[in-house]
Amino acid sequence: MDPIPLPSHIHYELLLQLLERQTMSAIGHGSRTQEQVHELISTLRKALSQQKQLEERCRRANLPIDYRWSLNTTKLNDTNSKDSVLQ
Repeated sequence: MDPIPLPSHIHYELLLQLLERQTMSAIGHGSRTQEQVHELISTLRKALSQQKQLEERCRRANLPIDYRWSLNTTKLNDTNSKDSVLQ
C-alpha cells in the first residue's frame, strides 16, 4: 500500500508561531480582528490535533504515513520517500 501523504507538523507550528508572535502583536488588543486571529489559532490547533488522531489510527492499522514538506515533489522524490517510509 502506498503511504498516506500528510503535511509535516512543522507547517502547523510555523503558522501558529507567525500568528501568535507577529500577527497578534501587529493588531490592537480587544479588537474584532484579534478575536478572529484567536479563532484561527484555535482552528489550527484543532487541525493539528485531528491530524495526530488520524496518524494514530493509521499506525494502529499499520498504514504507512509520508510526511510532506511540499506539493512540489518529483517522481524520484516520491519513489525515495516511499522507500524510506516502508523501511
